Amino acid sequence: MPRDFDFTWAQLEGSDLVWMAFLVIIAVIPLANAARNRDSIALGMVLSIILVHFVQFFLSSFESALDFYPVDIFSVIPVLADDPLHQHRILTSAWLHADFIHVLGNALVIALAGVPLEQRMGGKRWIAIYVIGLVGGNLAWIISHQDSAVPAIGASGAAFGILGAYMACWPEDKIEFPLIFMIRAWPVWLIAFVRLGLEIFQMYSIQTGTAGETNIAHLAHIGGFFLAYALARPIAKGAPSPIGLTGHSMGGPSVSDQIRVQATARMGNLENDPWTVAGKPLEGRAERVLMKLREEGDELETRRAWLEELAENTICPVCGGEVLTVDDRGVCRLSCHVSAEHIRWP
Repeated sequence: MPRDFDFTWAQLEGSDLVWMAFLVIIAVIPLANAARNRDSIALGMVLSIILVHFVQFFLSSFESALDFYPVDIFSVIPVLADDPLHQHRILTSAWLHADFIHVLGNALVIALAGVPLEQRMGGKRWIAIYVIGLVGGNLAWIISHQDSAVPAIGASGAAFGILGAYMACWPEDKIEFPLIFMIRAWPVWLIAFVRLGLEIFQMYSIQTGTAGETNIAHLAHIGGFFLAYALARPIAKGAPSPIGLTGHSMGGPSVSDQIRVQATARMGNLENDPWTVAGKPLEGRAERVLMKLREEGDELETRRAWLEELAENTICPVCGGEVLTVDDRGVCRLSCHVSAEHIRWP
């Protein structure tokens, strides 16, 4: 594939299309699995960007032999922003990173701040915030560098968008985060203040000539933060956690305690089990485990333990397939290995 930014899709060769498809598949699989199993979308995103970076690193290591350059196709290039054939870049650039430090820095923010934010607002709202952050960051960069042909990559706008949304909705939550040379539970407002303040200071230093040139798109970070901050509260309406509910206060519950309370409320009723409903009531050891589950499964940990035991002693009443335990935002449930439509209980 030729290395110029005025290419058309028709110039792509067969091998280029294969590598493009492979990158898309690698990016989508962790997110699809997280959605299918009702696992954390934030952790799925972390795995997605890290896997893509490994492939990107492999391609860069054999650049001369493979002749495929993901940055040329998927990065944000401001001078191409008005071209409909290149508007995919505003999203796809978030999966590319300059090096392992770059991707791990973003993965850290997405994991440490993104997971509790997802627990607060739910997966669909979290995805909306993530996309708003990355789009806001890229738009800020495009608008401020309209004549630039230098590629911009990374999920930093999305990561700062997560901090902006968290700051807007639950600023008093305390989350474990590396800040001021130590990892401890810091309030979200302090994390956001320090991270955003550093970005503004670095921009000021560059503009005043007190710092050298940089390849970091500080304005994109700020754009992602403020767009997500501005839109977070309307998006978070109706979320599992009420907006502004204090996550940590003197003598009050921590955010983890509140999340536990919310998870306990979603555990579900144990009365109508799928085997009895299907006309195939459990017998023997499986029946005894089910009785214990009903007697003792009123706490998250004990319910998980008995559900795991039950999964080992039963099969799907619909297809006879293996029964697995899955984590549904902190709540253990049973699911059929063949299809979640067969069993999703309790």
